Amino acid sequence: MCLSIPSKVVKIAEDKASCTVDTMGVERDASLMMMEDDDVQIGDFVLLHIGFVMNKIDETSAQESLDTYKEILSLLDEEERAKVILEDDNCPTRGA
Repeated sequence: MCLSIPSKVVKIAEDKASCTVDTMGVERDASLMMMEDDDVQIGDFVLLHIGFVMNKIDETSAQESLDTYKEILSLLDEEERAKVILEDDNCPTRGA
């Protein structure tokens, strides 16, 4: 199953084709190719799928999702938690 964890945009590339997001303390690069120009700004919360920013979400919704996600993570051991967060953007596509 694939989960999209809300991630906060912390940097946008000069060409605006990609950004760096923070997902619960883990930074990763993501493509902005699926978004309209200048739609995403530093500080915005976004949802990713296979390395692409798919949409923005408001901070309240992002925080509610993160709180729920943290509850789920609290039930996992340390190795499982790290795997879930670090491998979030490696979700296989449907039919793959």
